[in-house]
Amino acid sequence: MQHTARLSDENLRRIEELKKRYPHPQAVVLEALWMWQGEHGWISEDGMRYIAQLLGIPDHHVFGVVSFYTMFNRKPVGKHKIEVCTNVSCMLRNSERILRHIEERLNIKAGETTPDQRFTLVEAECLGSCGTAPVMQIGDRYYQNLDPESVDAVLKELP
Repeated sequence: MQHTARLSDENLRRIEELKKRYPHPQAVVLEALWMWQGEHGWISEDGMRYIAQLLGIPDHHVFGVVSFYTMFNRKPVGKHKIEVCTNVSCMLRNSERILRHIEERLNIKAGETTPDQRFTLVEAECLGSCGTAPVMQIGDRYYQNLDPESVDAVLKELP
């Protein structure tokens, strides 16, 4: 099968090195998917098939990994992916209010992207910062102990 999108030569070399470290190429799936998402922004079905073929493993294994982990984007996302935790600790500290505030501010619902492709808003199952709830993550950065005013300040500062 010929794929139009592929990984860079540098990442292909990295994958070959990683495959040498493990007895089964399946151990490299997460890293390969991160590489794909890093280069393409999201992981299409074609991208999943490409990774499976590259590693010599069944397509369904890669599809299962992508569908299990919420950190993988299964469709294009905006420049800023805003993840709002709504798990128990955050919920008890009004994360629903934070999520609704962002929806109103950006005029989108959770799971949507703004028309200008600047923001994608998603509901996160858990961001692992229960002691500082409510929490959101944008890229690699956490924003904690949120209220509507602090959310507005964060959004205003984003390029």
